[in-house]
Amino acid sequence: MSEVSRPNLFIVPTPIGNLQDITLRAIEVLKQADVILAEDTRTSGILLKHLNISRPLQSYHIFNEHKAVEKLVERMKGGEHFALISDAGTPAISDPGFLLVREVIQAGLEVQCLPGPTAFVPALVNSGLPNDRFVFEGFLPHKKGRKTRIEGLMEEVRTMIFYESTHRIQKTLVQLAEAFGEERQACVSRELTKLHEENARGTLKELIEYYQTHPVKGEIVLVVAGKNPKA
Repeated sequence: MSEVSRPNLFIVPTPIGNLQDITLRAIEVLKQADVILAEDTRTSGILLKHLNISRPLQSYHIFNEHKAVEKLVERMKGGEHFALISDAGTPAISDPGFLLVREVIQAGLEVQCLPGPTAFVPALVNSGLPNDRFVFEGFLPHKKGRKTRIEGLMEEVRTMIFYESTHRIQKTLVQLAEAFGEERQACVSRELTKLHEENARGTLKELIEYYQTHPVKGEIVLVVAGKNPKA
């Protein structure tokens, strides 16, 4: 990697489960970074140790990103090169990163995002639902604005993708069934790329019943069919 073409900030996707999903280029970038910005230095430390990478680690997460951005940009102007990683997947996709990328670009510096693991892509393909057009909704609001967001999607004809936690998935399935109808097709993907990966497919009603007797563990991606235009 030549010094001339080296960006000030690399966005580096990391495995969402299976460590073999790290790319050769991602390893090279991490080895050459002056500093690696990590959402959780403990979690990232395990990955870097597995990859035999020893570089300075700095915490960069949702609670400190607003305070950290200005100083990081100044350090980049001074010649330092950073790599940003999250606990899993591609940074800035429902994880910290957008604010830093925006400020780096506005400062006239160069950003480059590597291709790599992102949970919603395999979940969408695994679902068997139409994937020529889709909308990524990320996490629904926990409380305020949740009902409004769901109601705003009632006429959506594209396949919808949500991230959800284990202790809220049942509530979300029920709320979506109330808004979209119990017979709307959906797929719940969890533990993607891991040993116990599961893709549960069926109507929202069937999935609600399924998870009443099956405990849910791991990270979840919920894919829901859009409204049938002919309905």
